[in-house]
Amino acid sequence: MAGEEAALSEVMNLLQTKPEPSGQAGGLAPTTHGPDIPALCEQLAMLVSTGKAKEAIGVQLTHEQVKRLSGKEVEKFTKRYEMYVGSKTTESLIDGFIFLATKVVGMTVKIKDIDTYQKELRNDYILSKELSNLALKCGWFLAAANAVFITTKHIDFSPQLPEKSQPSRDEHGYLLEGVDEVLGSATAE
Repeated sequence: MAGEEAALSEVMNLLQTKPEPSGQAGGLAPTTHGPDIPALCEQLAMLVSTGKAKEAIGVQLTHEQVKRLSGKEVEKFTKRYEMYVGSKTTESLIDGFIFLATKVVGMTVKIKDIDTYQKELRNDYILSKELSNLALKCGWFLAAANAVFITTKHIDFSPQLPEKSQPSRDEHGYLLEGVDEVLGSATAE
């Protein structure tokens, strides 16, 4: 829980920090426009339509209330929503990484209790913080990494034992022509 709060705090600080324009030095050009309030209102209206506004922004809004929000309120709720999405994305990435890590470790050593092991990894502050930082820095890798993690969850990593075949029988188990088999032995002498 503390890891999530730290990650949310870090994301909030990033959202509130505005980059300094660097003018002609080649960096960010100064902007004269503010945020596109109608587009942000539309985003909030879509959130209200999904029924997840209370969960995502902490307030249950109606479409009428969204229409009457001031520009500052729209920005505030949009930042909350962005934090919620970032938190869920980071949480999903961490869960996928932990699942993959436990599968890889489990292939090389026997783990006593996988669920307890995964829970302990999820609750580790340092691991959660570093994975959250990785998610913030490498955001464009998230979709590919998450697809790999989801795919990995559906792979059966148990060892595949080859079927024992009897050289005196065909693939259907029938005796091969010209081979005499003695009961209890695999091949006739």
